[in-house]
Amino acid sequence: MTTTLNIAGMSCESCAAHVKEALEKVSGVRSAAVSYPDGSAQLAADSGTSLDAITTAVVELGYGATLAVARPVEESGGKDKSGSESALHIAVIGSGGAAMAAALKAVERGARVTLIERGTIGGTCVNVGCVPSKIMVRAAHIAHLRRESPFDDGIAATTPAILRDRLLAQQQGRVDELRHAKYEGILENTPAISVLHGDASFVDDHSLIVKLNDGSERTVAFDRCLVATGASPTVPPIPGLKQTPYWTSTEALASPTVPPRLAVIGSSVVALELAQAFARLGSKVTILARHTLLFHEDPAIGEAVTAAFRAEGIEVMEHAQASQIDHADGEFVLTTDHGVVRADQLLIAAGRSPNTRNLVLDAAGVADNAHGAIVVDKAMRTNNSRIYAAGDCTDQPQFVYVAAAAGTRAAINMTGGDAVLELTAMPAVVFTDPQVATVGYSEAEAHSDGIETHSRTLTLDNVPRALANFDTRGFIKLVADVDSDRLLGVQAVAPEAGELIQTAALAIRNRMTVQELADQLFPYLTMVEGLKLAAQTFNKDVKQLSCCAG
Repeated sequence: MTTTLNIAGMSCESCAAHVKEALEKVSGVRSAAVSYPDGSAQLAADSGTSLDAITTAVVELGYGATLAVARPVEESGGKDKSGSESALHIAVIGSGGAAMAAALKAVERGARVTLIERGTIGGTCVNVGCVPSKIMVRAAHIAHLRRESPFDDGIAATTPAILRDRLLAQQQGRVDELRHAKYEGILENTPAISVLHGDASFVDDHSLIVKLNDGSERTVAFDRCLVATGASPTVPPIPGLKQTPYWTSTEALASPTVPPRLAVIGSSVVALELAQAFARLGSKVTILARHTLLFHEDPAIGEAVTAAFRAEGIEVMEHAQASQIDHADGEFVLTTDHGVVRADQLLIAAGRSPNTRNLVLDAAGVADNAHGAIVVDKAMRTNNSRIYAAGDCTDQPQFVYVAAAAGTRAAINMTGGDAVLELTAMPAVVFTDPQVATVGYSEAEAHSDGIETHSRTLTLDNVPRALANFDTRGFIKLVADVDSDRLLGVQAVAPEAGELIQTAALAIRNRMTVQELADQLFPYLTMVEGLKLAAQTFNKDVKQLSCCAG
């Protein structure tokens, strides 16, 4: 067979010679003619030669490589903003973590990209999600420590003055800085990526119509397309709610004031992080949880977080639902099955829904599930081989690091590679105080998959770091296979639990047994040492060990 390869990044004839040498080492390639001026290679190869091996051989030298394919030409004339031609054109809908990772990897591998964004460049995480929320959570934590700590007998506590407008300016300043550094600036300096500002929808499985923000329209033809449109807050159908000035997380994070009374509907990550942050900044907070807090996790997690919240004065109403919401004279009135709740502001944090409704997925033959999430395989492929999807708009976990990893793998696969995203050791963190961190199987999940387990739970009064901090709230739980003792999962509720969970993820990824984990060296007086101690409890009573016993 004869194959044409487009190669990006060669700067001289010597580069072409190196590429030729690498290509002719690929099994099945009989000869390769590489042209530096044309940026291409003509290969004579045996039938069945791995196309992935061919492109990988070039990429490993540091050049971009794409297989030449016939393609329709976009209205722009088939050129990127540098004026150069490219054989493979990829359309990326969105500009968040998944979209940017995919666009940059695709360009690295020699493709030309048109990125389409209807709103602010950068997506949810940097603009209205991870970054501003963690800044607010941290500020609230500092306020809490000034007001109350285990060392108040020796360090006099003080009531902090909360200048919310200044905190908000500081928060937004960092958001703007990161958006420019990690998104806008990179796009401006990457000629192979063209940006369109508008709303995209499918015409068929090889073209999009983009309604630009200036009122005009543009047709974008593509060889491959990545959908990375993210998700938006879900608003439950509670009677009266839509007629009120309720908040979602977006409005809450941008509020210049702290409401005296805040009601929160929700029981998962966003609801709990923001509820505790506002409580620590001065709000009287009431949480309405339809079940229990974090009810999808091991029940001990929700119990520990509920106890911590109640100790701070946050009212947690479990198994509570609002049947009617009214707003009058600046006050929200929530009618619930536990009585009436009154608040100055209401935060709706009941999950996030994929932004897929306006994409006209049917026109491209792309399947989604009952929740509107695009169904993808481990390679980020949809049921249409030309179209891929990544991030919160898919049926994968809604975490930005999952989205970015998925975007990278999608780009590799769209340009002839073969990469998959493995989520069996995916760590997750809830940034409450104490934090919640999990990875791998819970006991219930393992049993659901037919795996017999045994587990141990270590309370933090057995962890020297927690004792030295005078803060023993929480636990570390290890779940192991009952036959092999291989570590399957870890659940932790602890201050800075997020800093220990990656060690657990690596242990699971490397198929370690609990004894192998127990035998590792951990630095004394660190919270992560709790993993070693928890592993030791499978065979020992750690209360009978010396403080740093190996």
